[in-house]
Amino acid sequence: MTGLAQIRSTFLDFYKKQGHEIVPSSPLVPRNDPTLMFANSGMVQFKNVFTGAEKRPYSRATTAQKCVRAGGKHNDLDNVGYTARHHTFFEMLGNFSFGDYFKPDAIEWAWTLVTKEFGLPKDKLTVTVYHDDDQAFDLWKKIGGLPDSRIIRIPTADNFWAMGDTGPCGPCSEIFFDHGDKIWGGPPGSPEQDGDRFIEIWNLVFMQFEQLSKDERVSLPRPSIDTGMGLERIAAVLQGTHDNYETDLFRALISNIVENTGVAAEGDAKASNRVIADHLRASSFLIADGVMPSNEGRGYVLRRIMRRAMRHAELLGVKEPLMWKLVPALVREMGSAYPELNQAQPMITETLKLEETRFRATLVRGLKLLADESAGLHKGEVFSGETAFKLHDTYGFPLDLTQDALKSRGISVDGDAFAKSMARQKAEARAAWKGSGEEKADSIWFDIRERVGATEFLGYDTEKAEGEVMALTHEGKDVTTLNEGQSGAILVNQTPFYGESGGQTGDHGVIRRADGAVFKVTDTQKRLGDVFVHYGVVEKGSFRPGQAVELEVDHARRFGNRAHHSATHLLHEALRMVLGEHVAQKGSLVEPDHLRFDFSHSKGISAEDLATVEKIANSVVSQNDAVNTRLMSVDAARAEGAMALFGEKYGDEVRVVSMGRNEPGSNRRIYSLELCGGTHVARTGDIGLIKIVGESASSAGVRRMEALAGDAARAYLNRQDQRVLAAASVLKVAPAEMVQRVETLMDERRKLERELAEAKRQLAMGGGASGGAGGDISEINGVKVLARVLKGVAANDLKPLADEGKKTLGSGIVVLIATSEDGKGAVVAGVTADLTTKFNAVDLVKAGAAAMGGKGGGGRPDMAQAGGPDGAKADDALAAVKALI
Repeated sequence: MTGLAQIRSTFLDFYKKQGHEIVPSSPLVPRNDPTLMFANSGMVQFKNVFTGAEKRPYSRATTAQKCVRAGGKHNDLDNVGYTARHHTFFEMLGNFSFGDYFKPDAIEWAWTLVTKEFGLPKDKLTVTVYHDDDQAFDLWKKIGGLPDSRIIRIPTADNFWAMGDTGPCGPCSEIFFDHGDKIWGGPPGSPEQDGDRFIEIWNLVFMQFEQLSKDERVSLPRPSIDTGMGLERIAAVLQGTHDNYETDLFRALISNIVENTGVAAEGDAKASNRVIADHLRASSFLIADGVMPSNEGRGYVLRRIMRRAMRHAELLGVKEPLMWKLVPALVREMGSAYPELNQAQPMITETLKLEETRFRATLVRGLKLLADESAGLHKGEVFSGETAFKLHDTYGFPLDLTQDALKSRGISVDGDAFAKSMARQKAEARAAWKGSGEEKADSIWFDIRERVGATEFLGYDTEKAEGEVMALTHEGKDVTTLNEGQSGAILVNQTPFYGESGGQTGDHGVIRRADGAVFKVTDTQKRLGDVFVHYGVVEKGSFRPGQAVELEVDHARRFGNRAHHSATHLLHEALRMVLGEHVAQKGSLVEPDHLRFDFSHSKGISAEDLATVEKIANSVVSQNDAVNTRLMSVDAARAEGAMALFGEKYGDEVRVVSMGRNEPGSNRRIYSLELCGGTHVARTGDIGLIKIVGESASSAGVRRMEALAGDAARAYLNRQDQRVLAAASVLKVAPAEMVQRVETLMDERRKLERELAEAKRQLAMGGGASGGAGGDISEINGVKVLARVLKGVAANDLKPLADEGKKTLGSGIVVLIATSEDGKGAVVAGVTADLTTKFNAVDLVKAGAAAMGGKGGGGRPDMAQAGGPDGAKADDALAAVKALI
């Protein structure tokens, strides 16, 4: 039982037998501690449980926790590769009691595990206790049978743990393994304690006090246990070595490096092989947990780790990207314990390959320039900080690589001069921005970003996290307090809230403090590309910079946004398949309850084509395939056929979202491949359903589609179904017979309308005078005139009636006026053919229209029509026409 995998499982199984819940490792990015850059111990995920802010269904837990120490307060990066036990990534085994058991059980189980399960000889073990912890001293003596000389009292903070200046705290007890006098070093507390002979393998924290203030400490009513055993360290002990890099896991990784480079593992290449092996683990696990290389925050630390490994690959003489080739070996070694490594393998591989490909040119150029600039320096001398900044700013060669490259020669870098050069550049950039014509309102965000930095976005993986308030604004001004009832904005160092961009609207939710203060978030916007601004109102309490807060996204709204955003991608591709590849998105809006997007197309889409688009998109939904995200260069993404969204700004590296699969035989296996920074469903099936509800013109050559997804689509269809049932009930038929019944009714209606119109015409032409000045048929200057005002006759029926009148007269003039319900009047004049040389119908209707307040009129000499706004003067209009005759 010496392999890392077996040691890990033995530890977890042992504590499972003692009633502990085996809890999966939390992500490397802490969601419940804004003060940490990365998870660095097993207790991080249980912090709120220990403080009482969170309840779990178990009171005992055991974990194998992923940890990284490469940035922030805990940074081992520079030592990795040059010592036996420093790592950027490591695993911490631990057991925890949340007010359940305490020192007696913790010590007894620890002793049983290391001496019986792991089989370590008792005479090789030494323990420490805090100097006044007599209980722990006595327990080790009783349970382990250790002599007083091997239970060492330590009076320093090394053996007293505290969560912070206030909060839970307590003494520690550490277990050390003696590697023997062949290795230099002394026991803990001795002058030689920094040697490698006595190695700490386990730390037991007895959380028994609460620190109320600097001078006041009280006992906890329910003391707890928090332990941490470094897996790599205990593996080295069990495998008979004092060097973590000689354990089975690292031997396998380094062997794979040697296979790919052809360079021996020892000698001058020893440190480089170790750096690559260690940094491969850290990089891969960080990427698997959603961290992407960038120039800010966690992404910058990842980039430093990756590039440091890549420089050591270059030192081994490797001329092509190496790191991505090593990922399969890592997955073989650790994938069974950490399934997320298997799931993220394609993304890890692609990210490493992209970063190394891009960095290699920078590396080769930078190392040459560095060699030229430092050629005259000797061991103990200092390299110019201004030159280091030039390498960083002009040639993209990071400071830490300059320091690392010069370290082997014993040359340091002038950090103060580097910092001054950096500050000068920022001041120049600030001055240039002020004169660039940017919106004045953005000035506040530039100032704040310069002061507090970019916001870490955690929302791809979680909807709940803790953060630290970095800045507040009220009425467009930077303020130090937001009080109850005030509206404003809160900025934090890390957030799960998505800031509006790429058509997707910003998240809503709440920001809380432990004292009960509540800020309701009504919108989230992204300013200057990476500053996430939470807008809203303080509903209770107050907020100030420096405070720890809990941020929780409105889950229902986020889920709706994700479903509609993913549906947009599927519809976009379906449109291209049905209408042609000229279709390209020209704008979008993604909201929780609907989506719309504009796309290039010159004409309306038929109902049949819309139905086909909807069917194709829903077929991909039903595949229920995982939605995958990769980091790629823009050029590589487009080379693969990825679509870029209209109006989106892209950097050198982009997130590429792939969904669904095409039918066999297609020229592309993936159904949808788009550049997108938005949030999406985990699987296409999470969309549920897509329903197109509208298609119309947006502008010249651009169409607009509106659609619903998920619950919104189902609610829409339910409403439609209810309408159908209600209509069927009114029609007194089954829903399936409703269309036929409506068609029959429409036919009957059209028939009745025709019969009614005919009856009206016959009545209009067959009755006597209307009672106005027109009368029936009269003779004016020897010309027969039929002049009538008609009520209840539509204006468009006047011409057919005039034709009938002309037939009745044989020779003469017909003048008909109809008045409508809205008070307007229409006049038609018909002149028989034998009179058109003397009378023009157009002139006649103009005279009638003028009497009703109208202008103009149009038609032919034998038939014309006009109208006027005042139908009450119809009799005057008839009189005017007669006068003209």
